[in-house]
Amino acid sequence: MSELKRLYECEPFKHIPAKAADELEALSETVVYPDGVVIFTQKSEPSGYLYFIQKGQVEITAETSEGVEMIVDYRKSGGFFGWSPIFTSESYAAGAKTTEATHCLLIPKEPLLSLAQQHPIISNYFSKAIYSQIRKLYREMTEHKSLDPMAQIEAYPFQKRLTEIMSRPVETCSLSTSVREIAMKMTEQDIAALVVCDGTGKMTGIITERDMVRKVLATDTENCLRHFTAKDVMTPEPYFMTPDTYMYEAATFMLRHSIRHLPILDGQNIVGIVSIQDLMKFRSQKSMLLVGSAKEAETIEELTRIRGEIVKVAKILLAENRSHVETMEILSYIHHSIIRRCFEVVLQSMVKEGHSVPPIKYTFIIMGSGGRKEMLLGPDQDNGFIFEDYPEELHEQVEAFFDPFAERLVSALADIGYHLCNGKVMVNNPSWRGRLSEWKERVSRWIRVPEPQRVRYSSIFFDFMPIIGEESLCASLRETVFQEIKANPLFLFQMMELDFKHKVPLNLIGRFITSGEKEHKGKLSLKENGSIFIVDCARMFTLQEGVHAVTTLDRLDVLLERRLFNKSTVENLKAAFESFTYLRLQNEINLIEQGESPSHYMDPDTLSEQEADLLKEAFKATSKLQDSTKRYFSKIIGR
Repeated sequence: MSELKRLYECEPFKHIPAKAADELEALSETVVYPDGVVIFTQKSEPSGYLYFIQKGQVEITAETSEGVEMIVDYRKSGGFFGWSPIFTSESYAAGAKTTEATHCLLIPKEPLLSLAQQHPIISNYFSKAIYSQIRKLYREMTEHKSLDPMAQIEAYPFQKRLTEIMSRPVETCSLSTSVREIAMKMTEQDIAALVVCDGTGKMTGIITERDMVRKVLATDTENCLRHFTAKDVMTPEPYFMTPDTYMYEAATFMLRHSIRHLPILDGQNIVGIVSIQDLMKFRSQKSMLLVGSAKEAETIEELTRIRGEIVKVAKILLAENRSHVETMEILSYIHHSIIRRCFEVVLQSMVKEGHSVPPIKYTFIIMGSGGRKEMLLGPDQDNGFIFEDYPEELHEQVEAFFDPFAERLVSALADIGYHLCNGKVMVNNPSWRGRLSEWKERVSRWIRVPEPQRVRYSSIFFDFMPIIGEESLCASLRETVFQEIKANPLFLFQMMELDFKHKVPLNLIGRFITSGEKEHKGKLSLKENGSIFIVDCARMFTLQEGVHAVTTLDRLDVLLERRLFNKSTVENLKAAFESFTYLRLQNEINLIEQGESPSHYMDPDTLSEQEADLLKEAFKATSKLQDSTKRYFSKIIGR
């Protein structure tokens, strides 16, 4: 019995008097389960016990909506399972099965809850159990970072959402309100815009001071005041945004579309309005200037300078105690703005030289991390062109323009700081441009005949998104991808097989395994050995579901909604993904400040003890996901 764990030795019971823990043990029953016994399943009726592992190991399994069982965790000596029905009104969140002979202490519900009333630390512990060790470590570490007050000021525009700065309530008028009434209302209330609503309260237009000047004062004023109504002078179907939009997104959007007032809608409800003046109050901050200046840049040299400033924004945001995945999304937004403007500058130069843009619809796409909005400081180029199905007689004209344009664009992006793709996944490679029907045929071939190189292309391509041009071309191609994958489930298995040849860099005793390659000797890749597995697994599951979600976290949310993953699994994976992102970003900033190129390779010996623990937990969570994904897709194809 001396090998058996005791309650008073373990969280949370080690924080209460040992006598109380012993008394609870005395009311409990010890059961020895042989190896391979299912103690309960996700669908079992609650047993009325909390299970404490005195010795042995239990695997925690979740069943997907398709009936495929996935291992989501392992609990060892000193761990608990089966607490959901005890501390919530819910049923079991997962099943439990022994992986070796296991001694369990079955703690009855009533005395446990009675003790928890006297010692709330018990119920707090199990209520927060959804937060894994990795989440705990991540929070502790990010909270430990001191906050520089100036950094907080600089980061302000990036932290705030429109709901925090918008004016409310919003003044409105009906379609039949006279122009005279509108003018009086704007003067009396000292406002510069009114939202026009129909009889149901739905927004149909907006009237700003500029509308009043152009459409009333600059014409027959007296006649307008007497006979015109809101319907005659409003700007119909105005742009709008939602309350959770970031300030920087709204500012750049308004600058791009030359609008000064932006209604904020929550569904069909008008909940606020912001002006460009509201947003430009923060324009003095360097970070905000950076976002706005990309749109105004006239040359590649200007964009190169702006690209070089991104590290400052990253540093500011890293100093903030915020989600680092959110930081990654902000950085991606800036990268997208620069890439989009680069496209426009190169296109304008071609036109100025006398080249004619062919009269066809097209879209410039980015793939990989850019397409997932997961760019950090050193993204390379992964891009392509999708053209509409233009007639054959236009082909020569299209190639005559887009071939040299693609060369210039790739070269300009490289000059700005977006490295060339080693695999030549770029628009200057004819394989990465084509008509929509050609793309559909190409993608169908990849999926139907999944040779290794085609599967590798797919891993990059399937994250495609339009950066400029006709978005419907992307939507049409994406539908083909979903249809082909549904018809060829073996493809996802091949994708999984290729991806999982690599393992997380931890040995059997939990120590880091570093690279033996000359270039990266003594280092490990936070991307190729870690985060990419979460990205790939989330992509595979959402492709199989036929659902489009842009970011990896959005994809995990989709999998939770569809009950493919349970809540604790998703929480665990999100924490792991955020941890990889945090450590990668910190590493890239350090490298840039040392005059080196940003890289996802890092020396684990440079990590603090806390960071090393965090990284190990992130790798463990990733390894579990790999195992579960392999089991899932193996069963899907009947292996």
